Amino acid sequence: MVLEAIVAGAVMTWCALAGAGVAGAAGPGAGSPGAAGASWRHAIEVPGLGALNAGGDAFVAGVSCKSAGSCGAGGSYMDGSGHFQAFVVSQRNGRWGKAIEVPGSGALNAGGGAGIASVSCASPGNCAAVGDYREASAHLQTFVVNERNGRWTKAIEVPGSGALNAGGNADIGSVSCASVGNCTAGGLYTDSSGHAQALVVSERNGRWGKAVKVPGSGALNAGGAADITSVSCASAGNCAAGGFYHGASDHLQALLVTQRNGRWGKAIEVPGSRALNAGGSAEIRSVSCPSAGSCAAGGFYTGSSGHVQAFVVSQRNGRWGKAIEVPGSGGLNTGGNALIKSLSCPAAGNCAAGGIYRDSSANREAFVVSQRNGRWDKAIEVPGSGALNAGGGAEVSSVSCPSAGNCAAGGFYLDISGNLQALVVTEQSGHWTKAIEVPGSGALNAGGNGAVNSVSCSSPGKCVAGGRYSDDNDSGQGFVVMRT
Repeated sequence: MVLEAIVAGAVMTWCALAGAGVAGAAGPGAGSPGAAGASWRHAIEVPGLGALNAGGDAFVAGVSCKSAGSCGAGGSYMDGSGHFQAFVVSQRNGRWGKAIEVPGSGALNAGGGAGIASVSCASPGNCAAVGDYREASAHLQTFVVNERNGRWTKAIEVPGSGALNAGGNADIGSVSCASVGNCTAGGLYTDSSGHAQALVVSERNGRWGKAVKVPGSGALNAGGAADITSVSCASAGNCAAGGFYHGASDHLQALLVTQRNGRWGKAIEVPGSRALNAGGSAEIRSVSCPSAGSCAAGGFYTGSSGHVQAFVVSQRNGRWGKAIEVPGSGGLNTGGNALIKSLSCPAAGNCAAGGIYRDSSANREAFVVSQRNGRWDKAIEVPGSGALNAGGGAEVSSVSCPSAGNCAAGGFYLDISGNLQALVVTEQSGHWTKAIEVPGSGALNAGGNGAVNSVSCSSPGKCVAGGRYSDDNDSGQGFVVMRT
């Protein structure tokens, strides 16, 4: 999606949930004990971001932590001229530095529409971030920026993407770094016919190669609307990516593609998804690969009744199995609108995923589901979220699992006053605890538009989450919060 869609999707569209009806009680503002006594600390505004954000619309889009106290994050802010700019910020030894405009992005972003969409860190001080910018011609282009040994280098247009993007509308939304200098990212570009095509690009030994159209995706994508929405790399040159394409039958189908030893195979329709997707709209939203050839992915499909349902699919020994409806999600999703938003696998066959469903009252509720030893449990409503979500608009947006049975997830809920509040929930030793409002976020979020957009855990009980809130001037600001 383009920057404006990121801003709208992550922020404004959820404001419409306030009209869905309000009842119940607001949630607590203090943390609860976690793994080995860990708890969520108080959220803080991203240091230095307030000074950058003169236009009053900022948020954290992505966070990545490779070790406790060492993370990278990025997002977008509005400058004094009303232009969106991209920022990055680093945490070292548990202390956040000041947010900075992505070096070199100002020169690229002559059209005033830049933002970071995804961040991945291979080791402390060594990260990559990807995003979009608007050039002087108003075309949207993609960029990548690296942090090396604690210093952010200059952003560059994704090599080769300009030549592909003849239609002038490119987006790159996911990056994964298996080791320092070895990363892969994915997204889309618009060709000369105005068709959206899926792209991938890889960095090897510190050098970004040229972006390429996903092999085999052109033959699938007869309808001209393809995208890579998620990438995960288990080791250098061994990755998986997922998204969607538009088939000749005018249906959107879910897509997977695997990279082995640095070489991309041909994109495939998710096995079994066509039989599920009788309503003709399916997509992969998240992919996670703990080891080469062992991955999981999740997303949504549309059933014959027109209801949107959540699905998962697993890869074992390099072979993708058949997609299945998330166990138990059908019973929850009586309102017919469920999907997986995020999935994380710390070990083969051991994953957790989260997302949304619609209940019989048409309220949007948050769910989580765990896979243990290759078998998916039944999906459950996020414990405690029902009491928080009095306004009927909750979601799990991001999940991170540093080890099997120990995860953290974040998102938002709609409180009794119709305000969006930021939410976190943790899994400890295989048991999901009660969701809580992000500690301290309520005081920050006087304007009532809070959400966690990204969570990253380096080890059990050691996590960072980032997102946005609206201050008492109704300006959007970015926050971070630690679990220690």
